[in-house]
Amino acid sequence: MAAISENTVLLYFQEYEVDRFIPGDRYLKRIVRPLHARLTGRRHRVSGFGRAYLMLVDALRRRGYDVRLNDQGLARRNPEHPVGLFGYPTLLERWKLPNPAVLGVGLYDHPGLAPTLMDDPRNRSYLVSSEWMREMFAPYYGDKVGLWFAGIDVAEWTDTRDHAKDIDFLVYDKIRQDREHFDRELVNPLLERLAARGLRVVTLRYGEYDRRGYRAALSRARGLLYLSPSETQGIAYQEAMASNVPVLAWDNGFWLDPRRADFEPGPVRASSVPYFGPRCGERFTGIGDFDAALDRFQGSLGGYDPRDFVARELSPERSADAYMEYYRGAARPAA
Repeated sequence: MAAISENTVLLYFQEYEVDRFIPGDRYLKRIVRPLHARLTGRRHRVSGFGRAYLMLVDALRRRGYDVRLNDQGLARRNPEHPVGLFGYPTLLERWKLPNPAVLGVGLYDHPGLAPTLMDDPRNRSYLVSSEWMREMFAPYYGDKVGLWFAGIDVAEWTDTRDHAKDIDFLVYDKIRQDREHFDRELVNPLLERLAARGLRVVTLRYGEYDRRGYRAALSRARGLLYLSPSETQGIAYQEAMASNVPVLAWDNGFWLDPRRADFEPGPVRASSVPYFGPRCGERFTGIGDFDAALDRFQGSLGGYDPRDFVARELSPERSADAYMEYYRGAARPAA
């Protein structure tokens, strides 16, 4: 049998699965989902980690790598070749092969859910998508924590700067927890202040739109008002920036996940726009400093160039190279 090529990348991904009604019904859903999609014409929704995985595959193939997907037989026949395990913890439940592994992105929201994960000598790196996450994982996993991002291809996102614009703000609402509280204390007051200035607004709620609709809305918008408590990477706002739509982002500064108190005694620093720069737009921490941020945003609208930031900092080529640094590192003997 010929040795596996050094150019071959073995990746494994599994979407989030959980038994809902009876033990084992997750496996039945694997069969039912494609049938339902075929009968209804509706596409099965891909998770954020699923999208990041597909973006990684594309980036690696652009760089000329031979990417093999979910081929456990190939990994079994080449036990010293690295594997990349990507997605959700269910993937790890049955993973018994001895190959050195790069874990992530995905898997766990907090390292306290699996504090001894990196004690396994097979696990060489644990990848996260932003600096604030690296700071959260490092006390548990030490120098095995690495930073990787999904690459955004500006060629796939039309530069809309010169399009006819009839929307002042596309509001991207990704607030999913404590909805009543945030509607009362943040979302509704923001919308009222925009209306008081005579600004036209269209709102998209996370999970209630398709990519075609998002692209169309971006083409009409002068700016994106991005409302998310925090982001591991934030692909949606980066796609807006790739479209040359500047971003006015609610960036409260902390991880607001309700499970935080289960693992952390105090606040955890976080960001809703972990990849951002002065030419991308503006940030505000809450309703108290929104008006000042809006003034800055409106006054600088013609001077932003977020598409250039994405092209320079978040390209698929840089994404592939970053991943391969960890993947090649996994091939070396464990320290």
